[in-house]
Amino acid sequence: MQVLYTASARATGDGRDGHVRTSDGTVDLDLAVPKEMGGAGDAANPEQLFAAGYAACFHSALRLVGRKLKADVSGSVVEAEVGIGPNGSGGFGLAVTLVVDLPAVPRTAATQLVEQAHQVCPYSNATRGNVEVVLTVREALAA
Repeated sequence: MQVLYTASARATGDGRDGHVRTSDGTVDLDLAVPKEMGGAGDAANPEQLFAAGYAACFHSALRLVGRKLKADVSGSVVEAEVGIGPNGSGGFGLAVTLVVDLPAVPRTAATQLVEQAHQVCPYSNATRGNVEVVLTVREALAA
């Protein structure tokens, strides 16, 4: 693979109750453990950052596939839900649900676009086989 771009971030402090900053300073956030996991929940957490990145990346892949197939992806929205919990082996795992709105695309075509975007998206390719990813198409036109 030819690397086109590399992002770099540094975590300091106490991990989930610490701070993250990208090398260029565009992301510069305090972190806090979510209340649901016993923390203060008064700052961002790694699952939120992962959800934001996955949603943006998947949306780009969806729009790329849509353009190639000449589908009307105007008004499209991608929401990523990232859950964390014990994996049964002493560690933790993630679960992801991607909820996609394609209001101008009939349901069958929308489902096909989402499946194709899932093959293109780098986050989907990185998680495949490691993280359960559920794809949901919402608000599609009836076929």
